[in-house]
Amino acid sequence: MRWLCLIPLLTILFTFGCSTTPEDELDALPADELYRRAKTALDSGDYETAINTFEKLEVRFPFGKYAQQAQLEIAYAYYKFDEPDSSIATADRFISNNPGNPHLDYAYYLKGLVNYSRGANLVDRVAPRKPSERDTRALRDSFNDFTQLVKKFPDSRYAADARERLVFLHNQLARYEINVADYYMKRGAYVAAANRAKYVIENYQRTPAAQDALQVLVQAYTKMGMNDLADDLQRVLDLNRPASRDMDR
Repeated sequence: MRWLCLIPLLTILFTFGCSTTPEDELDALPADELYRRAKTALDSGDYETAINTFEKLEVRFPFGKYAQQAQLEIAYAYYKFDEPDSSIATADRFISNNPGNPHLDYAYYLKGLVNYSRGANLVDRVAPRKPSERDTRALRDSFNDFTQLVKKFPDSRYAADARERLVFLHNQLARYEINVADYYMKRGAYVAAANRAKYVIENYQRTPAAQDALQVLVQAYTKMGMNDLADDLQRVLDLNRPASRDMDR
């Protein structure tokens, strides 16, 4: 009788001990179903599930038809999940491992987007700043990524957007230099301000910030008693900005 009483208990324990987990379920799915589930999670904004499922797909079927696409999807999911370093690392791995892939242009494009977005850190969310007021390392990386895309894949579907972003980034990097020059001017570091302004004139001539750089130079040279240079640059500034003469009258 005792053995008979133990049978239901043992059955329950055995059932719980052999229950499947979500990981076990994923391990049993074919590649196409794994991809479908991962894609569904990605499209619904469940990026963590998408990443885990795509990574499971890549590990289980490394040479399958979904493996390369899974890498790109993982990079994008990490980007949306606010994990820029992981996104960049995955995109770099895709570029390195799949030199002939027809979607290689997208990998460069995604890197450009990630590097630009990574400048919007927690401080920016609390008190948004202009891109030109951020640390420029990420913006410079973004500029380099979009530049590579345009050079390597000039006919890419992403090339036109990348070119527009390059113009914007170029202007923002120039504006950053002016922000730094203004910072030095306010603190009386006139030589440092002049050097920043010269850098803008030499490297960002076709940006709106170039005229601001001339103005900084005029102010810096005036403060340093270099009036002849200041007057010469003011004449150049007036020639390039005719409206400024009307405002001075």
